[in-house]
Amino acid sequence: MAQYSAMLDGVFLALADPTRRAVIHRLGRGPASVGDLAREATMTLPSFMKHVRMLESNGLIRTAKSGRVRTCELNRERFAVVEDWLAQQRRLWEGRTDRLERFVTDTQERKPT
Repeated sequence: MAQYSAMLDGVFLALADPTRRAVIHRLGRGPASVGDLAREATMTLPSFMKHVRMLESNGLIRTAKSGRVRTCELNRERFAVVEDWLAQQRRLWEGRTDRLERFVTDTQERKPT
């Protein structure tokens, strides 16, 4: 569970930055070169590469180099970690709100009129 937690922490940390979210959004349309992605960002290439490394080190993207061009693509499987966590949270909170609703309804029904 600790490894799962560390993985989830890394994914959320990577997604916490708007530049990295923009990269993820763009890669949702298909693979792109680092150069093309960097042109869409308002920063120098070395600064942009830090974002690429963060996304790659947390497993959200994969990169491959062919000659002088490094291409990035989404690692869609990694998003399953977030989906699983969100589904777990949704079940937890839906259960709590269902219990609260039952409590309120039962209390109102028992109230003397």
